[in-house]
Amino acid sequence: MRVGLLTSSRADYGIYKPLLRELSSDSFFDLDLIVFGTHLSERYGYTVREIEADGFNIGYRAETAPVRDTPAAVAESMALTINSFARLWESSHFDIVIALGDRYEMFAAVSSLVPFNIPVAHIHGGETTLGAIDNAFRHSITHFSSLHFASCEQYKKRIIELTGSEDNVFNAGALSMDMMKDTVIMSAEEFREAFGFDLLSPFILMTFHPETVAGERNKEYVKELEEALRALKRYNILITMPNADPLGLFIREAFQRLSAELPNVNCVENLGTRGYFTCLKYCSMMLGNSSSGFTEALYYDKPVINTGERQLGRIVTPNIFNCQVKREDILNSVKLAEKYVAGSATNIYGDGHSAEFIAEKIKDFFQKQVL
Repeated sequence: MRVGLLTSSRADYGIYKPLLRELSSDSFFDLDLIVFGTHLSERYGYTVREIEADGFNIGYRAETAPVRDTPAAVAESMALTINSFARLWESSHFDIVIALGDRYEMFAAVSSLVPFNIPVAHIHGGETTLGAIDNAFRHSITHFSSLHFASCEQYKKRIIELTGSEDNVFNAGALSMDMMKDTVIMSAEEFREAFGFDLLSPFILMTFHPETVAGERNKEYVKELEEALRALKRYNILITMPNADPLGLFIREAFQRLSAELPNVNCVENLGTRGYFTCLKYCSMMLGNSSSGFTEALYYDKPVINTGERQLGRIVTPNIFNCQVKREDILNSVKLAEKYVAGSATNIYGDGHSAEFIAEKIKDFFQKQVL
């Protein structure tokens, strides 16, 4: 079975890894990775190197990352993705293409498949993020897809509502649970040698992406975040950099300036999967608006301060403290997070066997098509 897997960033690749291993180890599948987006951008860490180091077969590369952080640049990147992939689908045969998530570049890649009638298997559909343009892209990918793998039962039900059908809609759990179960985290000394950061001092792991429906308000959010971080002198702050979204460059440059000014604030472009999970294990709490605060944080039962509305609509478990992107709200939420009682939240995203389940369902789908 010829399988193409779309990966556009460090975020989706880290989630995919258990499935990549499962598909690669089964001779039934002939797997090609289709690499595009920020993977091939030096500005965003040229993370294709991680894929190459892991030894997975890259069948196609397309340089499609936006060169600026404006709405026009994003639209141009989407158009470039569609044009690049039209040539790929025309010249290559795939029995199915796997897509994960909700990014604009993933939407562009999947939409280019539609005229070719190539089936799509979509992972992480049914979720809601009202504070991001990704919400529309995610639901559109759901409508383009033939096979659906939700991360929990509630999201499975939403996919059924969207499509009007229960056919080929599954609660597979979250692949990140597989990845975290199987990943041997780094020791504090290993991490210090790799990243120059002390995990043994209390620290906050922070990722803040633009609210892509908020426009220029993101600039005000950055000011409020900066003021909150200035007040959090009792913690070290480790910031992973934002996505390639409108105003993403503005946000990253602001954090880089703050890091140069404050000794307890540190920025890193890419921790890699193992490094990121290690930080989750050791951190006192998470801060920002990353989706990992809603899934991966549950594995290590970490409190999460979720700022603003980017993730509005996701399931809120007891370890998550929502607040506005305001200095005082953030600082008050830190105090609440410090009082979080471990064990209060239950992991609703599976038992760490999602990759095996997804691979079997893809195989079943193909065999039914052939028959």
